[in-house]
Amino acid sequence: MKTINAYKQLILVDRILAITCLSAVLGLVGCQQEGTGEKAGKKIDRAAENAEQKIDQTTEKAEKGLESAKESVIDKAETADEYIDDSVITATVKAAILNDPLLNASHIDVTTVKGVVKLSGTVDSKQSIDRAMEVVSSQKNVKTVETDLIVKENATSK
Repeated sequence: MKTINAYKQLILVDRILAITCLSAVLGLVGCQQEGTGEKAGKKIDRAAENAEQKIDQTTEKAEKGLESAKESVIDKAETADEYIDDSVITATVKAAILNDPLLNASHIDVTTVKGVVKLSGTVDSKQSIDRAMEVVSSQKNVKTVETDLIVKENATSK
């Protein structure tokens, strides 16, 4: 009977050993595989990284757009200032010409672009051209003066 009991014990030990080994192998295999929680975590991490990259790209585009809009507004403001300044210069020059007793009988057109005043039209004499240049160049904000003034011929010189 002892042999049967020993044999049964040996079988029992073999089974326990087999079950223990099988449990160890299954445990190791289970540890190597990622669980659904780990997979979901990795997917969330990747999605967060992608979202962060897209947010960075969108922020960069928005900053560039804002900078471009800012430059455009500044350019337009400068252009508007130049236009207003040129209009003021033209009005001031015309008033100065009309108030000058030597030039008030002349026909002088005035245009101003970026502070450069251009005179055109007719005057009575070379002295009137010189006087017009002098009057215009003495006005505020006039950078330079260009002239296309011509001396008209008098009826007495014919």
